[in-house]
Amino acid sequence: MAKLPVEKMRELERRFGEIEARMSAGPDSETYVRLASEYSELQPVVTKVREYEKVAGELGDLEALLADKTTDREMRDLADMELPELKERLEALEKEMQILLLPKDAADEKSAILEIRAGTGGSEAALFAGDLFRMYERYAAGNGWKVEVISSSEGEAGGFKEIIATITGRGVFAKLKFESGVHRVQRVPETEASGRIHTSAATVAVLPEAEEIDVEVRPEDIRIDTMRSSGAGGQHVNTTDSAVRITHLPTGIVVTSSEKSQHQNRAKAMQILRSRLYDMERQRADSERSADRKSQVGSGDRSERIRTYNFPQGRVTDHRINLTLYKLDRMMMGEIDEVVDALLADYQAGLLAQLGEQGRP
Repeated sequence: MAKLPVEKMRELERRFGEIEARMSAGPDSETYVRLASEYSELQPVVTKVREYEKVAGELGDLEALLADKTTDREMRDLADMELPELKERLEALEKEMQILLLPKDAADEKSAILEIRAGTGGSEAALFAGDLFRMYERYAAGNGWKVEVISSSEGEAGGFKEIIATITGRGVFAKLKFESGVHRVQRVPETEASGRIHTSAATVAVLPEAEEIDVEVRPEDIRIDTMRSSGAGGQHVNTTDSAVRITHLPTGIVVTSSEKSQHQNRAKAMQILRSRLYDMERQRADSERSADRKSQVGSGDRSERIRTYNFPQGRVTDHRINLTLYKLDRMMMGEIDEVVDALLADYQAGLLAQLGEQGRP
């Protein structure tokens, strides 16, 4: 394990104290909100740093007591009893600290844009895309996040050929960023009389939601077209030219939004465009930084098959970390924390290993 960066720990404590003092001084509301955001990010880290320092101090005192030849037998016996427990606690804290002090992904705290597209498998793939969307929708509700559908294209037998939605909340991207990739399903379609298992797939993309400050989209780089929306019938049919299609000329990215308000459509389409451009830049930077990275977790390679959902066996397998769970029904109800946490732990272990290698002479 890499040694804890003591200087960084001291700097975090110093910065935390500085923020506390500035917040107490009564700054203007905009400054206060900015400071409060940084304060809430630093608080769990600094709390753990202080706990680590306290335990390290207690351990040092005990070792000094045992090293002192004048210490009486009773005190020595007590110290001997406490020593293993303190060492174990300090070791556990070191591991927690290593993870808390890992380099942060700048996009982790952002909201996200979720894109799900039916792949191979026709109507069954569209139904599975719908199942995946509901799984993420339930997971979002459990975390107190807000889900808003931006655009969707329904499958002929139900589900979605494509659905794009925003998931708004704190830390959404950190939790969902490992979901990007090809999700495969194995099950017997309701229309299959012989009971034969069909395999189909859907592609998931999770993009960090980009603000205007993150990405500059120049007016001369986009073409905006309005067109008549196509609805599913009834009250959802738009009878005016309200749908908006934005084409980003330098990259060829095309984004559409087809709600009732043309003004809202333009804003939503720009939101998706910014996020796709931001994601493209992140992907480029990631591939340059880690061309030799072996682990696919977190790489965002969306052509990669990442997970299989086997309904006859009630089994879910994440192929990146060789994790198999027999709780498919609960996962489809939005209980995906076990997989999300395992992927995050694997990613963090990879980062720690990299830091450990960098720290070697």
